[in-house]
Amino acid sequence: MQLSRPGADPFTQRSPRVVAAKRLLRRKYRDSEGLFLAEGPQAVREALTAGAVEELFGTVDAYGRLAELVEAANTTGVPVWPVTEPALAALTETVTPQGVVAVCRQLHHSDVREVLHDQPGLIVVLAGISDPGNAGTVLRTADAAGARAVVFPEGTVDPYNGKCVRASAGSLFHVDIVRGGLAANAVAHLKAAGIAVLAADAEGAEDLFEVADRGGLARPTAWLFGSEAHGLEPELAGAADTGVRVPIHGQAESLNLAAAAAVCLYASARALRG
Repeated sequence: MQLSRPGADPFTQRSPRVVAAKRLLRRKYRDSEGLFLAEGPQAVREALTAGAVEELFGTVDAYGRLAELVEAANTTGVPVWPVTEPALAALTETVTPQGVVAVCRQLHHSDVREVLHDQPGLIVVLAGISDPGNAGTVLRTADAAGARAVVFPEGTVDPYNGKCVRASAGSLFHVDIVRGGLAANAVAHLKAAGIAVLAADAEGAEDLFEVADRGGLARPTAWLFGSEAHGLEPELAGAADTGVRVPIHGQAESLNLAAAAAVCLYASARALRG
């Protein structure tokens, strides 16, 4: 295991490199510098595999437990900085930090057309979702279901928000991220590319499983998901090919966003692999 400051005292929360990294907890600095923080072994491991890490911060104890991360960083020339426990805590937003934090480059597209070159089978558009935990969880589910890309249009939470990054559990580094632009424009481009656009809507005109049974999911598909509190804007929902509801067979009023997204995306995944 090779640290970038062998024999030196660990950085404290007042060390310039820690102060500079801490700024990335705020969106304006993430955007101006094109960087963000990924916290915890899983996220750091996936970021290193994706070649997105600029520098790594961790406690000496954590480095001892996570030697494979240090070796991966050493192999790719990523600086590995030892820090004190208070310095690590200053770089995290969790009650119990997991020992390591990576400064990563933002890796995203600015236009959905950049990910349509070979007509992906499954795409997710998160329209107006403000809860970073929900957004990150849906991103993770999209990855698990085999989606090519997840779109974060204007009005949707920043995909590099710390809570979103943590909720994605490394999936942020597995799928193409499209950030910015109007959701309506993304829908128009998807439809022009021959991709079916389905709006997940509790009041949707069609039942998900009826759509699946008639083969309606066995083609390239983009799913639109809106905020849990307000759903999709009516104009955006109207721009989709159809609104699709997940049937409720019991007495529950509805499913939460993450659960509904999982049902829809796995229905599509099954049909596309059928």
